[in-house]
Amino acid sequence: MATFLRKTSSMLKYVKSILVRVSFDAFLFEKELRKAINLLITEEIETLRIWCFKKFKKQYEPVLIRCFEVHHT
Repeated sequence: MATFLRKTSSMLKYVKSILVRVSFDAFLFEKELRKAINLLITEEIETLRIWCFKKFKKQYEPVLIRCFEVHHT
């Protein structure tokens, strides 16, 4: 179980680092965010959602709403 948690938290860290790196471009940001949502487990997606809205709300609020809304439906 501990190994699983370490792997998932490192995947979440990796996804966050990618999003920060591509945040200069809306198209790339949305593409990577969609890939991340498909890659992560539900608990990680919720953590990512909270983090994204804190970090990128001013810059990409419509993208965040669009991407995370699709996931919840």
